[in-house]
Amino acid sequence: MSSPAWSLGWRTLWRDLRAGELRLLIVAVTLAVAALTAVGFFADRLKGGLARDARQLLGGDAVVVSDGPTPAAFIERARTLGLQSATTMVFPSMARATDAQGGGSRLVALKAVAPGYPLRGNLQTSEQPDAPGRVTRDVPGSGEAWVDAPLLEALALKVGDQLLLGDASLRIVRIIKLEPDRGSGFLSFAPRVLINAADLPASGLVQPASRIGWRFAVAGNDRAVGQFSDWAQAEANKPAVRGVRIESLEGGRPEMRQTLDRAEKFLNLVALLAALLSAVAVALAARGFAGRHLDDCAMLRVLGQSQRTIALSYAFEFALIGLFASLLGVLCGYAVHFVFVALLGGLVETALPAPGIWPVMFGLGMGLTLLFAFGLPPVLQLAQVPPLRVIRRDIGNLKPTSLLVLGIGVAGFAALLVAASSDLKLGLIAVGGFAAAVLVFAGLSWVAVKLLRRAVNEATAPRWLVLATRQIGARPAYTVVQTSALAVGLLALVLLVLLRTDLIASWRAATPPDAPNRFVINVMPDQSEAFVAQLRSAGVRSLDWYPMFRGRLVAVNGRAVSPDDFVEDRARRLVDREFNLSYAAEQPPHNTVVAGRWQPEEAGAVSVEDGLATTLGLKLGDTLRFDVAGTPSEAKITSIRKVDWSSMRANFFVMYPVRALPDVPVTFMGSFKAPEQKGFDNALVRNFPNVTNVDMTATITQVQGVLDKVIRAVEFLFGFTLAAGLVVLFAAVSATREERAREFAIMRAVGARSSLLRQVQRAELIGVGMLAGFLASMVASAVGWALAKYAFDFAWTASPLVPLVGALAGAVLALAAGWWSLREVLSRPVVETLRRAAE
Repeated sequence: MSSPAWSLGWRTLWRDLRAGELRLLIVAVTLAVAALTAVGFFADRLKGGLARDARQLLGGDAVVVSDGPTPAAFIERARTLGLQSATTMVFPSMARATDAQGGGSRLVALKAVAPGYPLRGNLQTSEQPDAPGRVTRDVPGSGEAWVDAPLLEALALKVGDQLLLGDASLRIVRIIKLEPDRGSGFLSFAPRVLINAADLPASGLVQPASRIGWRFAVAGNDRAVGQFSDWAQAEANKPAVRGVRIESLEGGRPEMRQTLDRAEKFLNLVALLAALLSAVAVALAARGFAGRHLDDCAMLRVLGQSQRTIALSYAFEFALIGLFASLLGVLCGYAVHFVFVALLGGLVETALPAPGIWPVMFGLGMGLTLLFAFGLPPVLQLAQVPPLRVIRRDIGNLKPTSLLVLGIGVAGFAALLVAASSDLKLGLIAVGGFAAAVLVFAGLSWVAVKLLRRAVNEATAPRWLVLATRQIGARPAYTVVQTSALAVGLLALVLLVLLRTDLIASWRAATPPDAPNRFVINVMPDQSEAFVAQLRSAGVRSLDWYPMFRGRLVAVNGRAVSPDDFVEDRARRLVDREFNLSYAAEQPPHNTVVAGRWQPEEAGAVSVEDGLATTLGLKLGDTLRFDVAGTPSEAKITSIRKVDWSSMRANFFVMYPVRALPDVPVTFMGSFKAPEQKGFDNALVRNFPNVTNVDMTATITQVQGVLDKVIRAVEFLFGFTLAAGLVVLFAAVSATREERAREFAIMRAVGARSSLLRQVQRAELIGVGMLAGFLASMVASAVGWALAKYAFDFAWTASPLVPLVGALAGAVLALAAGWWSLREVLSRPVVETLRRAAE
């Protein structure tokens, strides 16, 4: 009498668990779900935290950001709607101590505020650095400065001392403990200094080329804020209104999320790779599972079980296993995401809220989809095993999975992965690239097997090599599957090594040891000669020194341009901002002309950086019109330059090839490597108090610290990819374990010694592993080159030895996985193996 499907499935589940048949499936699904949910939990909490604190991070309900004083129309509109408003000005500057206090200097993020700031959130200050913060609704009074505690330590100052900002001397009164609208910690490298907006003119820091950010924040009831935001956005989109953008609760501050978005993309990419590898492991393990249960199912058919009952019992078994492995993966992912919070949570200066239910549901759905899409199709074939297999072992073997069933499952899994990537392009590249790599590996493996048969001369080659070659050639389909699976697993491992050692090392090496580490701006024309003379006297030999003025691109070939003319975000931002322009009769030695010709003293000509030309669709012969301080300046593009922005040299998007431009208000800027001379920076700022001297050494160190956090998080998640890759290796080697056991048993039965068979097994594993490692390294090198060229924009520096090292690593890993998986094959008694084959 037929047992119910669920009862049969329950019994087979416990039997298979005790026998260890489901171990690989559970591990593979758990790894995939853990990797995806770990990133999902972190992203969910991060988004929740930013959404919760959006108004505080903005400093209001909506903010008008401009590179000049806020247009009067926006201020009047806010007043008409009855909204509260507050204006702040933010820009970098140099702060210094008095000579009596040592004369130290430090780059600071200066913010000038007016009464009413902040509109949303609370500013917290204290009287001393080690005192707890208290909420205040005040702003610095006239002649006062509130500072971050690190600035006191850097300048050896204390509360009550004088702080020099340009021509102004302000008394340090309070320590800033919490600034609600400061935004991402990644953006605020320098210590904050808050001053009263009324003190800014006396400082003399505002110059024609000063990069001041004006922020006009409004707050009020939601309806009025919505009306203001809609009107302001429409106003900002008008061609006549330039350099103005609107930040609202919905839009947030785009730059606030830039680094975190990039980190999330990297983490998503690594998680996708782990999930894709797990899919390969599940497919291999499920096929092996099905192959080992063929005889059991034939016996069930003899005992009267129907195909429907057998199919439902295995579906029930896999559903329970998928649910268990997915829950285990969700728990692991929840635990692991705390590591991401520890590594990356500090980039956002707000406490993250608890995660929602979505990552849990997504993890469960992903795990079940993974198992049903790749694991269930071969297992369902067990229901079709004929009862005659009990006496005839040559019938009822597994067939290739139905393309329709496999296609539906793979399509569903791919759709979930693309959704999990949170980026359509990233998801399509990852899934599509993975599929392409599998096809490339399969095709090349098939060619390699065919060539191997012809390459080995059986008359002269050692016996172990002849037998190993015959083993590989006797089952080319198994060899192709095994090699492709090994190559896919090794691809992840090689990419891990290349990303960590080559790509990151190349990025860090892009800045040469003698690169400039100081940038100076806001040097007035009447200070230029004296400033350069002081640098020369201090031992500065190599100096980039250029005039700088600001201009906005308003027309190309006589046609007005606006952000609405472009689709790409970068193009829209470039057109909507003012450029830093310059002029020089001679071509900058660190720039290379790639099109046209730089002709010194050519009137009405400009040279354009090639990246800008590509983004805006500019070409040689185009006429550009810039608005420079209200005066139009028109010139024709006569050359296009290649600029290395990572060189730390003074570079410009657009340069005029002339020695001077009359009637253009300029300041000077320079870059140089500072001498190892104590007090050099302090003396420079003391003699030229209006000049901003940017010490890039500290900034690069801080940027590097943030990047190191991201790198450590990516590397930590790569541990899941590594584990998934090893599972694939183990599953690929284990797939042919029973076939190997039978073949070796027959060889031993006819007199082959165990030592010879060990040599054959090692040769086969080493050969397959070397081929897989070589193919994986070649593909990984191509992917690394593409990332370097198109994502990171620097020359690829991977060693030509990568394929060789990859081949050797593949051989070692395949041999190790084979030893672990096949260690009992040669020790199993011949009689037992043959009896199993005959049963």
